[in-house]
Amino acid sequence: MIDFHLDVRSGVSPYLQLVQQVQRALRLGLLSVGDQLPTVKEVVAKLAINPNTVLKAYRELEHLGLVTPRPGLGTFVTHSLADDSLAAHEPLRRELLSWLEKAHRAGLDADSIEALFMTTFRKATEVTP
Repeated sequence: MIDFHLDVRSGVSPYLQLVQQVQRALRLGLLSVGDQLPTVKEVVAKLAINPNTVLKAYRELEHLGLVTPRPGLGTFVTHSLADDSLAAHEPLRRELLSWLEKAHRAGLDADSIEALFMTTFRKATEVTP
């Protein structure tokens, strides 16, 4: 089961953070078809957010064709976003962890590491005409 969290500093609305976390979990194979999402009540209790926020996220996931609600049972994953690249994830994860450890040893704090990573990632994925 997915363990939701919210980043109040992200500037991303809470409902969209929930949607993005489910999408990431589906891409990484952490959630599979048939898995149940936490109930609205569970998410509200853990994150102290409005139930309507969770319902909005779950409706968006349903609209995207990723989940389906089953009255009285919960919300279940109906579609995966994982692809053939899933096998490459673990070696890449280990390399990334090694890089993060080096960055930490070099004296970078979490915000600096994130800034360096995101800046480099964006530059690497820029489309040039």
